[in-house]
Amino acid sequence: MPRDDTAITPELLLHAYASGVFPMSESRDDPEVFWVDPDRRGVMLLDGFYASRSLRQTLRKNSFSITYNQAFSQVVDGCAAREDTWINGTIRALYLALHQRGAAHSVDAWYDGDLVGGVYGVALGGAFFGESMFSRRRNASKVALAYLVTLLNAHGFKLFDTQFLTEHLASLGAIEISRGQYHIRLKDALSKKAK
Repeated sequence: MPRDDTAITPELLLHAYASGVFPMSESRDDPEVFWVDPDRRGVMLLDGFYASRSLRQTLRKNSFSITYNQAFSQVVDGCAAREDTWINGTIRALYLALHQRGAAHSVDAWYDGDLVGGVYGVALGGAFFGESMFSRRRNASKVALAYLVTLLNAHGFKLFDTQFLTEHLASLGAIEISRGQYHIRLKDALSKKAK
């Protein structure tokens, strides 16, 4: 798809999500942005999240303090703070703009007052488009993801898009579906209004 980021606005980004595509860059230093519409799509089944025994123990211990939307820019920066990242300056600015409009959200995991993990994404109708997550302490991102799934279920979301299926996400219950199946689920989710 075109690699023209000069005309990408928050409105266009929301339209792209509603059409089933999302933006990426080759690296943090690459100024260009391209649109992705994968043949196979990762989705987290909202009724199929799998918490391992160790994750359940961590959740029971309340080792982490969880907040919502309190550290959005820090979560995005935490996700970008790795050797290889698709989050460049343009993409970062777009998600911060969506957050200011109430369309992008984060789950923030804290330990002893420090942000140690989190996940962020975009909400549109009954669909949540997970963008990225990070962890600086064992299980921090998994705990944030568990809280996100609980929150999405509580608010009536129908689709949790993870973009791609990774081994990590598969271990938590995510599956891979075809582009066609994804678009059917997306259309249904966008017709719903999450609370």
